[in-house]
Amino acid sequence: MQELDLANQTSPLAFLQSTTERKVHSNLPPAELVEFALVRKEGNLTSTGALMADTGKFTGRSPKDRYIVLDDKTKDTIWWGDINIPFDSVKFNLLLEKMKAFLADKELFVRDAYAGADENHRLKLKVVNTKAWHNLFCYNMFLRPSESELKDFEHDFTIICAPEFEADPETDGTKNPNFAIINLTERIILIGGTGYAGEMKKGIFSVLNFILPHDKNILSMHCSANVGSKGDTAIFFGLSGTGKTTLSADPNRNLIGDDEHGWTENGVFNFEGGCYAKVIDLSREKEPEIWDAIRFGSIVENTRFKANSREVDFANKSVTENTRTAYPINYIPNALEPSKAGIPRNIFFLTADAFGVIPPISKLNKSQAMYHFISGYTAKVAGTEMGVTEPKLTFSACFGAAFLPLHPTEYATLFGEKMEKYETNVWLINTGWTGGTYGVGSRMKLTYTRAMITAALEGKLEQVAYRKHQVFGFEIPQECPNVPAEILNPRNTWADKEGYDKQAEILAEAFRANFEKFKNYASADILEGAPLL
Repeated sequence: MQELDLANQTSPLAFLQSTTERKVHSNLPPAELVEFALVRKEGNLTSTGALMADTGKFTGRSPKDRYIVLDDKTKDTIWWGDINIPFDSVKFNLLLEKMKAFLADKELFVRDAYAGADENHRLKLKVVNTKAWHNLFCYNMFLRPSESELKDFEHDFTIICAPEFEADPETDGTKNPNFAIINLTERIILIGGTGYAGEMKKGIFSVLNFILPHDKNILSMHCSANVGSKGDTAIFFGLSGTGKTTLSADPNRNLIGDDEHGWTENGVFNFEGGCYAKVIDLSREKEPEIWDAIRFGSIVENTRFKANSREVDFANKSVTENTRTAYPINYIPNALEPSKAGIPRNIFFLTADAFGVIPPISKLNKSQAMYHFISGYTAKVAGTEMGVTEPKLTFSACFGAAFLPLHPTEYATLFGEKMEKYETNVWLINTGWTGGTYGVGSRMKLTYTRAMITAALEGKLEQVAYRKHQVFGFEIPQECPNVPAEILNPRNTWADKEGYDKQAEILAEAFRANFEKFKNYASADILEGAPLL
């Protein structure tokens, strides 16, 4: 057990000194954490050796219960609103003291970890958990310091996560008993009343989304990334259901990371040390890398066993459709460690357009790239989410609005500057429908999408002819290896050409309506990327 360095009595962790040594476990290896979890009845072992655990009442993040402390550092910098809800600094300090008192006699699991594979821009974390499986989650998802690094480890951000501790909304300033509160000045995240482990991961992502762009001019990104044998880095942005994980998992390329990255003057680096993948309806045939990664040391959340066995029933949605697994990135055979690579040559925006308007592949100029980066468009279809019975337009700024402390135009401007400086290609890929809307047309074949991405990565689209889309203005290649030319122009795939034109104008108007809330903050350069109505 590591000694806790708590000499600084002003530290938010100084309260740990009042507990007995047997109650505080520091930097335990996975095997010991699994043992603790089993003894404490926090979970069960599956047939592959993974730990199955439940997150309790909350099977996902609770965005309306996530706050940022309002103080001199944040009052004029944070994009306040429904996403970033202000929290009183005095109330925060009182809540922290209540949590410390609550934890004083509890058995605790403490972990030192990094967020960021680039040693020049990483955060050093100290995580305090009341649950062993949460500490294992942090071992998997954050980067793991070496034994020598742990000797002189001085943390610069703290997470205190206690699902058993609930706030009193009447006195503590929260809306509900559950909460996740980020204090950027004191460098603390408090999480209580929820057992959903992803709150810790996304809390630190939100912190990095503030620190890196605001303080260091580094673009933080909600994306996956991989790199080829020639060092050609590629980035994939996309909301749920667009194919981000599937398309970035290329056996011929090394995985940098599947969710969170930063773009510096030297290249791209992963924020995390693991992957947090959805497993609903998982099969070895569909996702062999994820399937094989679910073994001892991994976690599966909110899943259930098949009858009379310890085999996970990945089709079981009785708890939630948001079943997940968390495992170290080195459980993926072609994962790159350390998880960083050079300047991206190609960036892909993935959208599952259920209206059959967006071309299967198109090239964006700087203005269009910034505009579509802010828009973050896709369409949800029936079966993807409860209550969705017909195609539903979805816009999420920068493909991750829920985690953006700063205004989206700040990220988009930085994105455009880097794209221009490094002459990076930006492609819009439609993994959705062609030949008509959802219910009329057909889903774009995965083999065609992979062929288009491969052609872009290999530079085979640099010499072909292009034509402009009549409404959105992007450049559409007239040919692409291993892809029928007739599907490249979406209008040609519709039997009803006038129907296509009308649907394109409807979609363009939806883009414009969504962008109204950003318009007064956007530069002329960004606004030039709007659809041409």
